Amino acid sequence: MKSKKILYTLAFAVIAITAFGSCKNEKNQNAEDVAINENIEANNTKTVSENAAVGYKIGDEATDFKLKDVTGKMVSLSDYKDAKGFIVIFTCNTCPFAVASEERIVALDNEFKPKGYPVIAINPNNPIVQEDDTYELMQAKAKEAGFTFPYLFDDSQTVYAKYGATKTPHVYLLQKEDGKNIVKYIGAIDDNVKNAAAVKDRFLANAVNELLEGKEVSVKETKAIGCSVKQ
Repeated sequence: MKSKKILYTLAFAVIAITAFGSCKNEKNQNAEDVAINENIEANNTKTVSENAAVGYKIGDEATDFKLKDVTGKMVSLSDYKDAKGFIVIFTCNTCPFAVASEERIVALDNEFKPKGYPVIAINPNNPIVQEDDTYELMQAKAKEAGFTFPYLFDDSQTVYAKYGATKTPHVYLLQKEDGKNIVKYIGAIDDNVKNAAAVKDRFLANAVNELLEGKEVSVKETKAIGCSVKQ
């Protein structure tokens, strides 16, 4: 009888621990969903350590890459001999945050490419995990959205890892210095990823303009808000 009681007690403890873990995980997921979907203007103004946890940090040299564009052409940063720097944006076909940013990314390319800072967009998602991020659907997306910039496929999923990109969209502003591409800004395009009409602070545009004026970037990092990179 005593051994039965011990077994019942142990079984109840296992069930309780499992249930608690499940609830905890569900709460964590719900909290994450809420954090992603609420207005995050205040968070964006802070320097975020997660951007620096892996990948490039401010002041690092970004190595060149060679990735396939939706046109079939292989593209490298070294192809842009006259560029002063680059706006590298990790994005994708279907993430709502990426889709909401498409017109802004086109506008940024139109604004800053003539001034020496072209946009280079890179899709880091694995199409085996995210089936709507195939190369063929990237081609359709670029045409549909009127992309004026290269939309490259990181098919080996290695370039995004070097950069440390965790979201789509995730921005890296590079400046050419002594033949090197130096990271000057990491984070979000602006302070309202969901609503372009409500933007109050254009983090990326401000950073590019400061570089064009020969100034140091005043806000070097913000929190990238978007869908997680699918691997």
